[in-house]
Amino acid sequence: MPLSSHRDFEAALALAASSVEHTMDRLLPKGDADEARVFEAMRYSSLGGGKRLRAFFVLAGATLFKVSALPALRTASAIEFLHAYSLIHDDLPAMDDDDLRRGKPSCHKQFDEATAILAGDALQALAFEVLAHEDTHGDAGVRAHLVSDLATAAGAHGMVGGQMLDLLAESRPDLSIGAITRLQRLKTGALISFSCTAGAILGKASDSLRAALSAYAHDVGLAFQIVDDLLDIEGSAAELGKTPGKDAAAGKATFVSILGRERARGQADLLARQAAAHLEPFGEAADLLRQAANFVVARRT
Repeated sequence: MPLSSHRDFEAALALAASSVEHTMDRLLPKGDADEARVFEAMRYSSLGGGKRLRAFFVLAGATLFKVSALPALRTASAIEFLHAYSLIHDDLPAMDDDDLRRGKPSCHKQFDEATAILAGDALQALAFEVLAHEDTHGDAGVRAHLVSDLATAAGAHGMVGGQMLDLLAESRPDLSIGAITRLQRLKTGALISFSCTAGAILGKASDSLRAALSAYAHDVGLAFQIVDDLLDIEGSAAELGKTPGKDAAAGKATFVSILGRERARGQADLLARQAAAHLEPFGEAADLLRQAANFVVARRT
């Protein structure tokens, strides 16, 4: 497995990013067919940017169960394709209406809205095509499990449901901390949860070990979003690669608007420690995931 020999998080994250980027490049369509404009938009929006943290979670989890490289890299690529689709649609004028993504014009600004919608649709379809292919796993039951879990994480009871709640939350600064937590658990946390547990599915791990990784993902996902809320008011466009301050401008309730900066930062740190504690069954083998939890709360982008 690509990360098995690494104990340094930064090196492992860089290796995960480069390995998955190469795999994604091979899986994405290319050529000069009449419909090649959508190919170009798919590649523009999914390659050459982002931390690849979700892919890292897949690879680190797969390492715990000694999953071979090809299944792990294909699964990691699938989650990155789906994440890229979500960002394309999130940036559309009807959603967050953002002109900047990963430090460059968002897909609908670089191309046009129709092409952006189609590119997002195609990336979502590609994610499931990759997971369903026998190269991802020889056991059809494992492939079906991956497809089912990602569909749930991405759909109306996961990311899409969270995005709906996020749109409804505009100009509702009175939302409770419980409502914000549920919103973000769906919008952001569902895909992180899939990423953290996919390696266990590939490795046919026990229910108890999958549950430990799911608990880790729950706390890491919430910590990730709290830090995102902090960065939205503290970061710059150059640092973040996207327009800061949009939540406050839209009147959205966030972890920071409810808790304040200091309490929000403290809650993120607590969640990172809780996440690390869930990894106890894996011992030292999960050190990269422990470091990832620390990275999530210390990041500036």
